[in-house]
Amino acid sequence: MSPAPSAVRGLLFDLDGTLVDSDPLHHRTWRELLAPHGLDVDDDLYRTKFSGRLNPDIVEELLPQLDRASNLELCDRKEALFRALTPRLDPLPGVVGLLALARTCDMACAVVTNAPRLNADHMLAALGLADCWDAVIVAEEVGIGKPDPAPYREGLRRLGIDAGAAIAFEDSVSGVRAAAGAGIFCVGLTTTQDPAALRSAGAATIRAGLEGFDPRAPRGLMPAAR
Repeated sequence: MSPAPSAVRGLLFDLDGTLVDSDPLHHRTWRELLAPHGLDVDDDLYRTKFSGRLNPDIVEELLPQLDRASNLELCDRKEALFRALTPRLDPLPGVVGLLALARTCDMACAVVTNAPRLNADHMLAALGLADCWDAVIVAEEVGIGKPDPAPYREGLRRLGIDAGAAIAFEDSVSGVRAAAGAGIFCVGLTTTQDPAALRSAGAATIRAGLEGFDPRAPRGLMPAAR
């Protein structure tokens, strides 16, 4: 667990489950695509094997008989179906206000996501947030995804700030591990995981959502959910 920053200069946000509650649609698309392979993607399987992970890693674990080309083709089909289902998306409560507050306080903002570039760009546009970011970091361009801290380290580099001057927002166990591993104070959001799992992964504080979060004040860093 990283200590709270004394002076915040940047905010780093996960995408799925942090800026938008997209997991129900991801769950639906995976369920449709994997059913012909004899896999029933129920809630428990989705939470433990899918949430926050890279698509090729998911497919490799669940369908090891597929070669690399078939793996990537299935991943591409999954994401194309997801994009077709999401011409418009609504930000989770508190997101727009926090981004506006960050701008008034001259805090840099970045997205750090395991989503493919096509999905990240599509989702940010569908959310109406495409122009809110100083950087959008996608794992496929870093070369390794969460839970490795490399995507968050790249986010810090792109924003030009140290880990001790940043706050990260994550809803998945792999994402929390990545942010904490990069030395960033991480706010765990209970959108998709229970508080105990996020805390065990390294979240410094747990919240139900971003409404009312103020990175300027110590009270903004206190837990709002347990």
